[in-house]
Amino acid sequence: MTLRRTRRAFIRNLAVLLGSFGLSVHAHAQQSAAPKRVGVILVAASPDDALGQQFRRGLVEAGYSEGHDIFIEWRSANGDFTRVPQLVGELIQRKVDVIVVETTPATLAVKRATSTIPVVMTIVSDPVGSGLVANLAHPGGNITGLSVMATDLTAKRLQLLKEAVPRLTRVAILWSPDVPSHPKVIEDLKAVAPSLSIEVSTMSARTPEEISTALSAVTHAHAQALYVLDNAFFAAHRQMILEVTSKGRLPVFGDRGFAESGALLSYGPNFADLYRRAAGYVDKILKGAKPGDLPIEQPTKFELIVNVKAARILGIAIPETILLRADEVIR
Repeated sequence: MTLRRTRRAFIRNLAVLLGSFGLSVHAHAQQSAAPKRVGVILVAASPDDALGQQFRRGLVEAGYSEGHDIFIEWRSANGDFTRVPQLVGELIQRKVDVIVVETTPATLAVKRATSTIPVVMTIVSDPVGSGLVANLAHPGGNITGLSVMATDLTAKRLQLLKEAVPRLTRVAILWSPDVPSHPKVIEDLKAVAPSLSIEVSTMSARTPEEISTALSAVTHAHAQALYVLDNAFFAAHRQMILEVTSKGRLPVFGDRGFAESGALLSYGPNFADLYRRAAGYVDKILKGAKPGDLPIEQPTKFELIVNVKAARILGIAIPETILLRADEVIR
């Protein structure tokens, strides 16, 4: 009996020892796993603004801890698209696992630089039309992410501007030749304008000097409002644009940043929400999903921002119908 008990005790202790050894090896493997490295290219935004913070929030919600199991390599072009290829090269040298990039021109630059590193795009107007992906449901290749589908918002935005300023008959459009979707947006604006009794004129710019020239042309065209098409370059030079238009007492329609800085009106996707959702794509890719198999999603949150303070300075009385629908009113 003593020998039998001794054998049972030995077997039991051996099983416990082996189990503990297995757990130790598993824990060691988890601890020694290399942290993931994500590169983020911002064209106009900053890592510390709302977009960067929402991206970080999305990673936290997915279970990551920055500085421990994931590192973010931030790169900012400060509104200069010509710097993007250099920034992409830096991230490739750093051997990042995923690249997150905003705007169509910057995403095109990333596509030219790598066909192997997974890419998650944000704030891209028309990924299919611009040649970034084959289709939205099955993008193929190494690129996926979120599209703002700005061309679909064209008519709605001009209608809101007309509703906010009923006397409006002449609108100048500031656009960039660097953004592939802008010609289509202009075409759509010209198509819808007559039904709103609006005449549109267009001014293009891709440098600060050209912005100044374009704004001078706006004055000569006797425009009653300026419609700034979504573009990171214009966002980076927002203050310069608003300073000139404020001197000419010209109402401006632009993205949320414009409205927060003194433009009259803004309507479009919530960019911060798109960045939070971009983190979800990063999580799926880091867990093994192929970007080409992940469908491209569109915005689910849209916001109408009305700057009553700017309207008051311009002597414009915003109709109650607009104010009641606004998601945010800046007073």
